[in-house]
Amino acid sequence: MRQEWADAKRIVVKIGSSLLVDAATGTLHAEWLETLGDDIAALRKQGKEVIVVSSGAIALGRNALKLPKGPLKLEDSQAAAAVGQIDLAHAYEAAFRARGLVAAQVLLTLGDTEQRRRYLNARNTMTTLLKLGAVPVVNENDTVATSEIRYGDNDRLAARVASMMSADCLVLLSDVDGFYTAPPGSRDDARRLEEVREITPEIEAMAGDVGSELSRGGMVTKIEAAKIAVSGGTHMAIASGRVLNPLGMLAKTGVATWFLAHADPVTARKRWIAGTLEPKGSFIVDAGAAAALASGKSLLPAGVTSVEGRFERGDAVVIRNGEGIEIGRGLTFYGHEEAKAIIGRKSSEIAEILGYFGRPELIHRDDMVLQRKN
Repeated sequence: MRQEWADAKRIVVKIGSSLLVDAATGTLHAEWLETLGDDIAALRKQGKEVIVVSSGAIALGRNALKLPKGPLKLEDSQAAAAVGQIDLAHAYEAAFRARGLVAAQVLLTLGDTEQRRRYLNARNTMTTLLKLGAVPVVNENDTVATSEIRYGDNDRLAARVASMMSADCLVLLSDVDGFYTAPPGSRDDARRLEEVREITPEIEAMAGDVGSELSRGGMVTKIEAAKIAVSGGTHMAIASGRVLNPLGMLAKTGVATWFLAHADPVTARKRWIAGTLEPKGSFIVDAGAAAALASGKSLLPAGVTSVEGRFERGDAVVIRNGEGIEIGRGLTFYGHEEAKAIIGRKSSEIAEILGYFGRPELIHRDDMVLQRKN
């Protein structure tokens, strides 16, 4: 068993249309899905959290609507997705329920991971689902996505989700059992790489189009997914989905191509908050709050004395002490107007002040990075 797999606490699994749906009949590979459910149930018993990113809605819907084979117009794809998402969600719900698991459907568009407010909402929702023991099943929201905002393939969607959720491992279940030096079958000397530690131009040049009719992503998109994943501190594996119990087989044999990250997800996320995002404002905190932050606590409204700047939920803000010295940065759960209304007050008073039950923290410790003391 690969150590990257054994050590992973949070795993994202991407499933392509060609694995779930029979290309000839447009029907679900029910037996395969049942064995995947067994794999996920086994992982959950080991204490691991699992998020599924699944294709298949359009493939199922086009069969139900009797749409022709070949490329579909955008509006036909959206109509097919609207029908297929119901069948797909039902299939996962039934397979998981039979194994004592709760399935949760999460539909995302590009903006849900690109715009920080929506990013924070999606992250918080899935974090809550995992804490409650559910298995989120994520798909691109094809019913409302347009050609301008689509991910275009679920490999990159899965990588975005893995990065957003600080996953330890991303598994792309594929038609092939890894990344090859040339498309399998195209050359006699094509071989599968065991590990990729750096995505070099040579590695990118090896990528070829090995997608099927129902699977829009070939190896080119998988390399793009790997870039997203490893930059977020997530190890990524391309493994065969053409077997029953694909995750169990991966755990047993380790056969795959592993793209290795050079930092853990928490470190990568902290680096992103500290050095990439432009702060939109500041929270000035008292000495008690500064001490609490230094001990690993979240920032509560009671410890904030003033708010500077104009910002919205999900924006990056600077945390300063009473002397105006920056002590950290983080992603705020409240916009500037709401923040001003609740600072200096107890978290239990937030609902009465704002009229709804908001988060007890202004910035959660997972969304915060503190300055190192010299």
